[in-house]
Amino acid sequence: MNLVQEEVGCSQKEMKSKPYTAKILLFGEYGIIKDAMGLSIPYDFYRGALVYKDDKMSEEKSREADVSNAALGEYCRWIEENKDSLTARIDTSSMMEDIEKGLYFDSSIPLGYGVGSSGAVVAAIYDRYAINPISSSDISSQDIICLKGILGEMEGYFHGKSSGLDPLICYLNLPILIRSSSEIDTVGIPSSSDDGRGAIFLLDTGIKHSTGALIDVFFEKMKNEGFRRMIREEFTALSDACIDAFLSSRNASLMENVRKLSRVVYEHFSPMIPSTMKKLWKKGLETDAYYLKLCGAGGGGFMLGFTEDFGKTSQMLEGYNIQPIYRF
Repeated sequence: MNLVQEEVGCSQKEMKSKPYTAKILLFGEYGIIKDAMGLSIPYDFYRGALVYKDDKMSEEKSREADVSNAALGEYCRWIEENKDSLTARIDTSSMMEDIEKGLYFDSSIPLGYGVGSSGAVVAAIYDRYAINPISSSDISSQDIICLKGILGEMEGYFHGKSSGLDPLICYLNLPILIRSSSEIDTVGIPSSSDDGRGAIFLLDTGIKHSTGALIDVFFEKMKNEGFRRMIREEFTALSDACIDAFLSSRNASLMENVRKLSRVVYEHFSPMIPSTMKKLWKKGLETDAYYLKLCGAGGGGFMLGFTEDFGKTSQMLEGYNIQPIYRF
């Protein structure tokens, strides 16, 4: 999708249509809810930007812009109605003026796929309309935690309750390592190798999901002592080991721990795995050709795959929409 790159007139200041990328939670799904480690990275294959409707648009594009414009209007009204309970001070007057001029969020980020579609919108609105926003440059660890809370409140409109991690990644456009709820920082990740044989990839399930409903399922399962023990003693430890191996470029260790994590998720997170994907998930474990894991909450959208031979895996998954996001 082409995003407008030139400057356009705006009610308060000139606006550049700065793009906000999607994000991918590599590790930490559900674990970060219980104060475990997590690693999330920006993914610029998908992106979105605040732009104005153009009279030269196609009819289909014009309809999409109108839907987005109306949605921004509803969001602006929600922010205004809840301004006393939100930490962020948003200039809703300027925002509504721009919406009335045809402002919309031009995005290629798929909805309901767990890659930060709402997070990108929140990041864009905060960056453009927040009064005295926290700068994304030279940001301290304490400011990151504060910003995560602010953006989480704003994303609550979309999910009911939000950790704020998705809009944080979209806003900073940097990898984030979550060690605990009170220890979050940017982190460098090993460079992807263009000619690497191994890969981390996205697998499209073709199904949209509802994050909130799946979170409710998780908390219901957490009432069971056996499930809580599994989270503490297996799931969290394996997820942490995967993060450590990935950041240290220990690929053999990464694959071994992902294999174990994939099996634990297959056995204990069945409601989060689409029924149409369970056979494929099990095939990976049985052949050791690839391993699948949840990408965020699961239930649809994208799943994450890990393989030491992307060429072979591509042949095995022929007919499925897969895209590599990292090569090693």
